[in-house]
Amino acid sequence: MKVGKHEIHERRGLGGLVAVICLLLQFQGCAEVPITHRKSLHLVPESELLTMSFQQYNEVLKKSKLSTDQQKVQMVRNVGFKIAKAAEAFLAENGQSALIKNYKWDFNLIEDDKTVNAWVMPGGKAAVYTGILPYTQNETGLAVVLGHEVGHALADHGNERMSDALVAQMGGMALSVALSSQQQQTKQLFMTVYGAGATVGFLLPYSRLHESEADRIGLTLMARAGYDPRQAIPFWERMSKQEGQRPPQFLSTHPAPETRIADIKKYIPEALPYYEKSAK
Repeated sequence: MKVGKHEIHERRGLGGLVAVICLLLQFQGCAEVPITHRKSLHLVPESELLTMSFQQYNEVLKKSKLSTDQQKVQMVRNVGFKIAKAAEAFLAENGQSALIKNYKWDFNLIEDDKTVNAWVMPGGKAAVYTGILPYTQNETGLAVVLGHEVGHALADHGNERMSDALVAQMGGMALSVALSSQQQQTKQLFMTVYGAGATVGFLLPYSRLHESEADRIGLTLMARAGYDPRQAIPFWERMSKQEGQRPPQFLSTHPAPETRIADIKKYIPEALPYYEKSAK
């Protein structure tokens, strides 16, 4: 069968794109998610990601009203640093300390009763909104939330989302070229992925896979920090009972509440021994 010149050029172009992506994956893109051991695509250099993260975090804090309720603030920081310490210990035991070697943990409580949300950005910069506290109810409930969010950070889900978008938007362009020649686009992409405090419509949502991984990692972290992972079930049940209201930003549409709770029940036996050990 005779092939036209135009088709030959198209095939060569596609081949070049595939080659670039493969090279990126081979030399800088492969990463392993803690606990699940899934291989994921991480193309954005950590230095670039942390620089943008720290800048965005400082901007959010400047624009937000930080809580002056010292009891609640201390609770958030107490739980947060326990989870962070558990994460550091777990990664050290598994030879993955390099994943967070440049983290500078910080946990703040933002006074906003209408926002049911919490997040942890690259580098360990975290915020909890007062609107989620009625659902967490206590330190253990808060440990479910922060364990989940730290889980996203440890798995570097944001980098993976940015990497997927970079490949799609920049057509396989060499990453060094993309970051140097299209810095504004890359920054805008970061803001889309990590748009802390933005409305749901402007955020690139986590996939069902990412949510499930964060749940699984979070259960192990909270258990190692001395919190009963079984309490994750009543927390998510409380979050799912939002009759007549718009689902809170923290409650992802993926997976459905009943699916998430069923999966968590499967993960609890994996995390429970850590809690039982810590309770002795």
